[in-house]
Amino acid sequence: MTKGKEQVSSLICPLLAPHTCLLVPLPQLRPQEEKPKGGGEQAVAQLPWILLRRPSSLGGLRTKISPRLMTQITCRPLPESLETQKRGSSAGALFWKPFIPGVFRSPGPWGGLRPTMPSLLLLAAALLSSWAQLPAEASSWWSLAMNPVQRPEMFIIGAQPVCSQLPGLSPGQRKLCQLYQEHMAYIGEGAKTGIKECQYQFRQRRWNCSTVDNTSVFGRVMQIGSRETAFTYAVSAAGVVNAISRACREGELSTCGCSRTARPKDLPRDWLWGGCGDNVEYGYRFAKEFVDAREREKNFAKGSEEQGRVLMNLQNNEAGRRAVYKMADIACKCHGVSGSCSLKTCWLQLAEFRKVGDQLKEKYDSAAAMRITRKGKLELVNSRFNQPTPEDLVYVDPSPDYCLRNETTGSLGTQGRLCNKTSEGMDGCELMCCGRGYDQFKSLQVERCHCKFHWCCFVKCKKCTEIVDQYVCK
Repeated sequence: MTKGKEQVSSLICPLLAPHTCLLVPLPQLRPQEEKPKGGGEQAVAQLPWILLRRPSSLGGLRTKISPRLMTQITCRPLPESLETQKRGSSAGALFWKPFIPGVFRSPGPWGGLRPTMPSLLLLAAALLSSWAQLPAEASSWWSLAMNPVQRPEMFIIGAQPVCSQLPGLSPGQRKLCQLYQEHMAYIGEGAKTGIKECQYQFRQRRWNCSTVDNTSVFGRVMQIGSRETAFTYAVSAAGVVNAISRACREGELSTCGCSRTARPKDLPRDWLWGGCGDNVEYGYRFAKEFVDAREREKNFAKGSEEQGRVLMNLQNNEAGRRAVYKMADIACKCHGVSGSCSLKTCWLQLAEFRKVGDQLKEKYDSAAAMRITRKGKLELVNSRFNQPTPEDLVYVDPSPDYCLRNETTGSLGTQGRLCNKTSEGMDGCELMCCGRGYDQFKSLQVERCHCKFHWCCFVKCKKCTEIVDQYVCK
């Protein structure tokens, strides 16, 4: 039996997404270290290891990991490319065998897992090809809307920290999560509110804000700096401000409470300024720190397209936050004998989120086309238009063709979408179907009808059926 490093197999150990790591033994033992005595698993446990990170960080520090730390929790096989081979050991480790024909030698005492340098190079090339696809499936904090976040009172003793389990967080967002764990459930609610509003506003458009998976949420289409991407960033940031502000008012967060906004100067003297208002100031500040953290962590060359996209995202995030902040208004309640309004108590209250969505939709229609300059700033493509304010949406790329399905751009196409035959707008069959025509079919609809109130106290309705014509794009 051969001793030392030749006995040790290569290990594939993916860390938290999107990291995929390759564990290999050091090329040779250090001079001051003795060669491991004995064979088998004892030799494996004594060998040092290095961890190769993703290609973007290969130039950084190398982290040593002991095989004793390789457990079923920390090591998982890569999907569709690995087969597992469990070997008993005192450490309870799982060894993962890459299933690449012709790379490893014939079975032996270690299952034929004796790597050579060419085999490792081939395996690394295979991993690099898979890493190249990661941006297309990059996750986002929007995924918090698709995966419910546990509230602090639901944490189980001994369980892993909630922040390590949440997908899509950048390093900065993960640190904020660790400091403000109780906020994460409401960030998820805010993201869900933004997605629902986006789908409502674009329900009659070729792109209808469809979600494609639980990780990237919107898919590849968000990689294009289009008007639609601008609106999505703005409405999701607005959703976070809305959710955090409400949670403060309801006493759900320990770091904030009711609004401390000063009494408006134009409020009548005999009206009381009090109550518990929505803490939009705290919601705005926290949303700015959390949502913008991902963009501020990026460091691209000045004047590059990547920097232009970062500036675009920051501008649209701010526009969404300001929409919620500016639309918050004063609400009052009357007090008095027999319903008289001799006294009023007033407080600051958020506007209905539908109104926020309507305003952002108007900003979408008038969004400004921008480009990045060599100085690293955004400028108008057409200088005849007015310079956008912090409340306006901007975009840097033209919108893709949403008529046909395109895997490259992420467009889902309009085939199978319902359309309105009599409408001349975007929901009409002529525009929605992009001139491809439509199919007609009849459907049976059941509705409640002839409802009557009965004392006391319920409403009884009948069920009415109706056959209606519906039209679907070819």
